[in-house]
Amino acid sequence: MAEAKTAICFIDHREHMEIDGRYLKDLEPATRNLIKGDYPKSKVTDFICDHDLLKYQLMRVDGMVNSDVKQTQKISRRLTKAMQSDDYDIVDVNDNLAKSLTFGQRVSDAVARFGGSWGFIGVFTFVLVAWMCINALHLFGMHFDPYPFILLNLALSCIAAIQAPIIMMSQNRAADRDRMSSENDYHVNQKSEHELRILHAKLDNLTQNQLPHSLEIQKLEIEILGQIRTELDMIQRNQLGNPKSGLNENPQQENENSSEKDS
Repeated sequence: MAEAKTAICFIDHREHMEIDGRYLKDLEPATRNLIKGDYPKSKVTDFICDHDLLKYQLMRVDGMVNSDVKQTQKISRRLTKAMQSDDYDIVDVNDNLAKSLTFGQRVSDAVARFGGSWGFIGVFTFVLVAWMCINALHLFGMHFDPYPFILLNLALSCIAAIQAPIIMMSQNRAADRDRMSSENDYHVNQKSEHELRILHAKLDNLTQNQLPHSLEIQKLEIEILGQIRTELDMIQRNQLGNPKSGLNENPQQENENSSEKDS
């Protein structure tokens, strides 16, 4: 049967079986860099036992966990700050415009509302028909605007000339309202975009860093559990093979030895 190979650990300078340790060249770069930080003169051909390797594996696990926690906290602080930020000037458009209304603006809004309604069309139609009937049929003895109703045309032209700028004033106020609404929408979209970017950064950190780190930590945990199991088996073997221990002696043989001494 082939004899098991042994190697000397460069940390505790004891001889160990090769299955109870690993060479630095077989380790992951991150773990190897941790060891080189404490032992700069170590080489990739050096051997380290599982007992000493366990310390650096645990250090690596702690480092990855702390790094993920710090990155998550940093992104969470950015997201909280963005959600609590008050530098976006959101105003109530209707309330702001209502407080700044002048008398002329109120009149123009009222005229525009009435001029764009069926009530105005009905009243205007009734006035036109009555005007033409009175002057054409000489009702009530009145004949102040004979056909072709030149005075009516003049009145209609004056009404149209006055009504048009009044309606335009009201439309300008509507344009101001639309402009303020657009600015509000822009600020809201800007804030939402900023929050979405932070959320994307958080998801990217989760998928690109934390999930691979979790898998790597699980792998290291399995290796650490295997090393602990190996050390426990070695301790058990040493206890069973210790001749000084009274636990493994046969009681019957002990009685025979005592009877021989008595004889």
